[in-house]
Formats: sequence, structure tokens, C-alpha cells
Amino acid sequence: MVRTSNILSIQSHVAYGYVGNRAAVFPLQRMGHEVSVINTVQFSNHTGYGDWTGEIFSPSHIQAILQGLNNRGALNNLNAILSGYLGSCELGKMITDTLASLKQSNPDLLYCCDPVLGDVGRGIYVRPEVAEYFKTSGIIHADIITPNQFELDYLAGCHTKNIHEIVNACKQLRQKGPKIVLVTSVITPDISEQVIDMLVDTEEGSWVIRSPKLLFDISPNGAGDATAAIFLAKYLETENVVLALEHTMSAIFAIFKKTFHARKRELQLIAAQDEIIRPQEKFKVERVQ
Repeated sequence: MVRTSNILSIQSHVAYGYVGNRAAVFPLQRMGHEVSVINTVQFSNHTGYGDWTGEIFSPSHIQAILQGLNNRGALNNLNAILSGYLGSCELGKMITDTLASLKQSNPDLLYCCDPVLGDVGRGIYVRPEVAEYFKTSGIIHADIITPNQFELDYLAGCHTKNIHEIVNACKQLRQKGPKIVLVTSVITPDISEQVIDMLVDTEEGSWVIRSPKLLFDISPNGAGDATAAIFLAKYLETENVVLALEHTMSAIFAIFKKTFHARKRELQLIAAQDEIIRPQEKFKVERVQ
């Protein structure tokens, strides 16, 4: 039986499709966890389509929601806070201030920070001050961070070209505060273009896992959001980064496979929901060091 955790997820929201909280909350719930949800924006769809409607919520709006949750006692027994896309530095500071306050009475509270900054090909797509916030302040307060390789390079101030350099970059970031670094997509010149790796680094060691890479005409958005959520959910259940890594890669591949065969642009989370819990294909974790 899954040990249920209480999680607060603070991310963007879209009415159509699966990014931000829409990509994170369903997997968290499907894996047996209770989730309180704060949406930082409400858009019609993700911005990758080129046009959208909706608005970004102000820091005062988010603060009011946090206060309302606190009034109900909903923040008293949290096991973890998960954050993703931040529209402003003010929001990031609000999250870390809330975290610091809650940790006074709940020191075991985990903070999983997905430092959404950019990606290969697109570069940095958040405001410069938000990118700088993550690099100089945001990740310091996190227990777990889940950058993609592009974000890892930016945060560590380097350009990684192989697994050894990626591990060293993770170690640099762990020296700033995080205990666990999950690199959600690893592509290096020394591996086939037909596969993709995922890597987790801790003080106890580093492990890598590999799956086939499906070649989409347009890659679906939201994979990083779902990956961070699934890893956090499995880690809360097992307290084991190796098991969490194995499950995450296997579940994400199942979601990608359903999406690929459906010829859809949006992640097929509903179609893959059973495999979010019990993936049919499992991939082998290997220790790096």
C-alpha cells in the first residue's frame, strides 16, 4: 500500500493540455498522494502554440491563496512543496519564505524545485531576473532540484559534454544546498541519437538510466513538469533515489509512447495512467560513481 503524502504544488495552469500543474497534479494523485494546488497563471493553453489567452496572477493573489490555505490548516501537515515555472522573483521569494516558516514546526518538509529556465534550441525563455534568481538564490533552499541538461549548465555555469562533466556540475549545485539533483534529460555526443538518459546525483553516489528516444514531429510540452512530479511522488513513497529514478524513467517513457502512437501534441496522461503507477517496460539503472 502506498504511503500517502501531502503535497503543495505551485505552478502554472492551462485550461487545455498538460503543462505545469496540469502535468504534475494528476500523476501525483494517481500515485496516491493528496495535493493542494496553487496556480501561478491561468492560460487557455501553453505558450508553445504561439498564441494564448489568460493572465498571470499577481504575487498578492498567490499570497492570499497561501493565507487561505493556512487558515484551513492545509499547510500544517505537508510532506513536500513542489514548484515549477515562476513568473517573477517575488513569487520565488514568497515560496521560500513560506518554506522557511513551515520548516520551523516541520523540519522534515521537502522542497522540490523544478528550475524552469529554458531548453536546448529555445535558450532561456524566462525573464532574466528569474533566471538569475534561480542561479543565485532559488535552488539554495531546495532539497531536490530537477533541471534539464540545459538548465543544469546554466545553473552551474558550465557546458557539459559527457556524463562525468554532468556529475561534476551536479556536485557543484549540491554544494549550494540541494541534496538531490535529478537531470531530467541528458543528451551527449558520445551516446546514440536514438536514446536519452536521465541522471540522479546525491552525496551517496550518482546513477544513470537510459530509454529509447521517440522522434516526435513536435515534441510535447510538459514532460519536465510530469517528470519532477513522478520522481517526487516515488521518492516520498520509497525514500530511495534509485527506485525513484527507475520508476520515473519507465513511467515517462510509457507516457511518451502513448503520446507518440496517438500522434498527439499533448501528453497522453489519461491514456497512460495505469503505467504511471505500474510501467510495463522497465529500464536498468547503472551506477556512475
